[in-house]
Amino acid sequence: MPYTHIGVHDNAAQQQLSSALQALKTEFKLPGEFPAEVLAELERSIAAHQLPDLDLTALPFLTIDPPSSLDLDQAMHLERTDGGYLVRYAIADVPAFVPPGGALDAETRLRGQTYYTPDGRVPLHPAPMSEDAASLFANQDRAAYVWDIGLDADGAHTTTLVRRARIRSIAKLGYEQAQKLLDDGAAPTAPVGPGAAAEDDVRAEDDVPAEDDAATRLSHPTGAVLDQVRATLELLREIGLLRIERERERGGASLNVPQQEVEFVDGRYRLVFRPALPIEDWNAQISLLTGMAAATLMLKGKVGILRTMPEPDAGSIAHYRRQSVALGKPWPADMPYGEFLRTLDTSDPKQLALMHAARSLFRGAGYTPFDGEVPAKTIQAAVAHEYAHTTAPLRRLVDRFVLVICAALCAGEEVPQWARDALPSLPGIMMASDQLANKVDRAAVDTVEAAILSSYVGREFDAVVLSGPRPNGNGNGNGNGNGHKADAGPVSSIQIREPAVDADCQGALEPGTTVRVKLLQADIATRTVLFTTL
Repeated sequence: MPYTHIGVHDNAAQQQLSSALQALKTEFKLPGEFPAEVLAELERSIAAHQLPDLDLTALPFLTIDPPSSLDLDQAMHLERTDGGYLVRYAIADVPAFVPPGGALDAETRLRGQTYYTPDGRVPLHPAPMSEDAASLFANQDRAAYVWDIGLDADGAHTTTLVRRARIRSIAKLGYEQAQKLLDDGAAPTAPVGPGAAAEDDVRAEDDVPAEDDAATRLSHPTGAVLDQVRATLELLREIGLLRIERERERGGASLNVPQQEVEFVDGRYRLVFRPALPIEDWNAQISLLTGMAAATLMLKGKVGILRTMPEPDAGSIAHYRRQSVALGKPWPADMPYGEFLRTLDTSDPKQLALMHAARSLFRGAGYTPFDGEVPAKTIQAAVAHEYAHTTAPLRRLVDRFVLVICAALCAGEEVPQWARDALPSLPGIMMASDQLANKVDRAAVDTVEAAILSSYVGREFDAVVLSGPRPNGNGNGNGNGNGHKADAGPVSSIQIREPAVDADCQGALEPGTTVRVKLLQADIATRTVLFTTL
């Protein structure tokens, strides 16, 4: 699938951009280095760590992540059964490295989650754990919470079991490499982690970085390993498509809006406009399945924490229906909104505008803890099912507690008191960290967009109107609103076709229309990009 890459070509702007991005950590008061007592405690935990007795290392698990990722939370093994499928989803055993009530426990509660910036990241856990001892690297024995989730022949969930076990991944795949394996049978080239060269790997020396860092070596799986990888990916496609059908039946929804991402390549920053690959959707379905299974377990046990979101309110739905009519793609009254979103073709400007506008239906997500009584509201409306966060404990605080609770419930054991005691405080921690992460991410993209466009002030572009109008000065949800003049009148949100940037434009514009615009302002310091119509 095509990716659009746009970068900063002016050296002065590149230097200003680097400084602005480095300043984000200070501006948003992101956490700094881990305290010495945290690192000392972690060193002791790693030294004392023992693998679980249950040995599942004979199963060919694999991971699928962005190629540069080292904090690998999930590994999967899929197989066909007489009545359907068995999904095994291994989640990094983070609880084994975090003593309850200890220094690292306290530090992770301050952080909430990992924060990502274009020039690095601020991790939830120290690198010796998140990028080594607990990460599910290929060809390394690792401890994990392994979910055994049974599906029938139609992909419907039938059984759940979660327990600690030792596993061994056979390969680390990137999304593009995995998709390529399925599309044309080409072998992937992907970082596989420390010590990951299997006996039947063929190493291409030209692909090895000069420093030959063990964590970034490249490997080409061949022979039996490649056959196992392909078999798992084929089942992932099969199960993923079935789960998408079950999502449709539930009335679940996914916002498949092409993503803007910031990359740092060859010493320069660039913005990537990247549509989601099919394998990302199928992979996400495995994570969603596990989150729904976790929620079901906790509700049955009457203890845990859910990720909830209310149904769209009547006013939002009515407004969106009017938009769909105005943009020439009416939303049928008898069609669930999730199914309607799947019919949208984002290559069509008007339907792209509708996909962006659908964000107004996905509001109010939160965390709902409970202990002893099932809460009145349990549904995550976009998923259209009870749901919990449990598959990313290296990067998100709440998942560690969900894993421990679900394992105890499956084993018929008492849920640890430290996990119960944490439940009331987790919603506040997670909501605050979510808000901060969103601000940092948006600020980074805004800064890069301003830098990319800084040398084009006065140039004309073709654009699509995404939304509008609104009063000037409020921001469009994509920026901070700085730099706009108070008397400039209403502004609308537009997307430039080339380069692929969304920004503010002066005037009351009609969503879904195509317009010719001129760039008035691109200020790196204030992260402001402003256009006007011609």
